[in-house]
Amino acid sequence: MTDTTDGASAPKAAAQRVAVSDLYRAVWRWHFFAGLLILPFIITLAVSGGIYLFREELDKIVHADFIQVNPVDEQRLAPSEIIDRALKAQPGTVVKYTTPSAEDLSTEVTVQPETGGRMAVYVNQYTGDILEVRADRSTFAWTVRYLHSFRYFGSGPRKIIEIVGGWAILMVATGIYLWWPRGQRGGVISVRGTPGRRVFWRDVHAVTGLVTGAFIVFLAVTGMPWSSVWGAQVNEWANGSNFGYPSGVRVEVPMSKDRLTDTAKTSWSLEQAQIPRTDGPPVAGAQSIGLDSAVQEFQSMGLANGFSVALPQSPTGVFSGSVYPDDLSRQRVVHLDQYSGQLLVDMSYEDYGPLGRWLEFGINTHMGQTFGLLNQIVLLIVCVGIILLAVSAAIMWWKRRPSGRFGVPPLPSDRKVFVGLLVLLGIGGIIFPLTGLTLLVMIALDLGWQWARRSRRGRQPS
Repeated sequence: MTDTTDGASAPKAAAQRVAVSDLYRAVWRWHFFAGLLILPFIITLAVSGGIYLFREELDKIVHADFIQVNPVDEQRLAPSEIIDRALKAQPGTVVKYTTPSAEDLSTEVTVQPETGGRMAVYVNQYTGDILEVRADRSTFAWTVRYLHSFRYFGSGPRKIIEIVGGWAILMVATGIYLWWPRGQRGGVISVRGTPGRRVFWRDVHAVTGLVTGAFIVFLAVTGMPWSSVWGAQVNEWANGSNFGYPSGVRVEVPMSKDRLTDTAKTSWSLEQAQIPRTDGPPVAGAQSIGLDSAVQEFQSMGLANGFSVALPQSPTGVFSGSVYPDDLSRQRVVHLDQYSGQLLVDMSYEDYGPLGRWLEFGINTHMGQTFGLLNQIVLLIVCVGIILLAVSAAIMWWKRRPSGRFGVPPLPSDRKVFVGLLVLLGIGGIIFPLTGLTLLVMIALDLGWQWARRSRRGRQPS
């Protein structure tokens, strides 16, 4: 009786082992394909992101000659005087005035010349000296930020953000399955062997992925708001259609067609927020309250140091004060009527809807701002971990790769296991449409490659 039972269970156990092996091969194959697709981009994101975490510290070093100034007690030029000095150095129209966030930092004036792009003029607010005139948003920090978001390469390449983010999440999910202990003693939380052996790099890759996996998912999800497809749709969903403001904010004033993001740095939630407008001068010949009064009003309202003021560019324009410090609770946007100084819109982080607040918290943490230096250090370690994941994957593949061949992980013996795996991957593709599109392309390429291999084998002489 015992012999009969053992004889019947042996084939069943063998079949189960084959099924597990087939699923492992399928997951491994697509983990490999995903890595092949995104690793060059994820290395770029990790390097630029790690640098950008310390943007303020680095800018003070790289641009110390025009960003830092020596404070002088009881001596500060009025905003209008600072603008006059800036316009002498760079003729044009002033579109934005940015107050320093600290006493030892200079004041930035953004000018639109008659021709060409905007220029930034840095002025010592104590002496009136012109410290620098350069293209707007051309500092080291802005350069790294644009590299990180692929903005330098146009709107098309920016879609890579969504593709990489979606695949990074799927790679973590498949990576956890590949890491999952299956009776082995090493390579789970320890590293075996020496750098000369493949198992060393396999374990480095697995253990690093285990430690950084949750952070990678967090960074991928919180980086998605900047993507051009998913981010734009979620922004509209989070903020409704109330002129681009969060749906919980009542906006009962006339709106212009200008967007806040076109005039000043803004939060993700308010990128599409429209700027209010006035009805023009209340009486013929009425004058604007002027920048000096507007700045004084914003200061009296408690806007944090470092706020920007977008100046009205037409008779129906407004003064728009905005500030986005590391402390989320102090984020704020205020619009004033340029003639009366009347408050038109005043909103802060607390006015965002639940989804908007969650996303803003995620974005703020993604940028290393929420928890101070600890936030920066932790994310820097994660960025280093991501680079190590990529390097170890490349070395591991190179050591495993058969001579003269690409070394794609083998197909499972039962192709049906692909169906369930691709369904799971497809769910991620639905959530992130561009990731789903690349999934379809990769499936087509994989099927085409398999067909080509079978065709070559069929033509070989027996």
